[in-house]
Amino acid sequence: MDRLLPSIKIIINEKIYVKDPDSSDLGKRIVGESILMIHEMGFESFTFKKLGSRISSNESSIYRYFENKHKLLLYLTSWYWGWLEYQLVFATNSIENPNEKLKKAIEIVTKGTEEDSAFSHINEVLLNKIVINENSKSYLTQKVDVENKDGYFSIYKRLVNRISDMIKAINPDYSYAASLGSTILEGSLHQYFLKDHFPSLTDCHGTNDTTAYFQHLVFSILKS
Repeated sequence: MDRLLPSIKIIINEKIYVKDPDSSDLGKRIVGESILMIHEMGFESFTFKKLGSRISSNESSIYRYFENKHKLLLYLTSWYWGWLEYQLVFATNSIENPNEKLKKAIEIVTKGTEEDSAFSHINEVLLNKIVINENSKSYLTQKVDVENKDGYFSIYKRLVNRISDMIKAINPDYSYAASLGSTILEGSLHQYFLKDHFPSLTDCHGTNDTTAYFQHLVFSILKS
């Protein structure tokens, strides 16, 4: 299995980037350092000029990969959701029991993030923190409908649909499978945000509390 991991590639919509950053060492450095910098200073303060200085490259070289920093954020969030989808599929593929399959899926998408050695240029732990804090900025824009039509959010939507299908496998008559699936993903990010910034507004303070909360929530709903 370990020999298969280096061949894994997260496929991102080609319209998001000018040149595939996975295709060169510079592109990978741009992605890797941008994760570190956005985590350090926040998306608002992050600029391509600062990134160019960090990687000792001309600012213009970054524009050969991404049109602007919004597109870079779309790339990072898309990559994260694609990586999470890969984790979910890999972990649930051999599980036949629908209840156990959904339970495992919820665990995968709500648990704390660990670094993945299959992708050495990306720090998944810091990328997870960026998604928690900055993900909404990738779609709360005036161009969201156009970008959605162009498929920018297809990976995220596909991940929600996978969870939705697992919910339907347990209860085909449940009318809100897609709503519940998206609530699991977005709600998980929100609980981690509350834990870091508004701890009095959440009960999910322990390592596995967020997973336990959503497993309890989902299966309580489906049982009722």
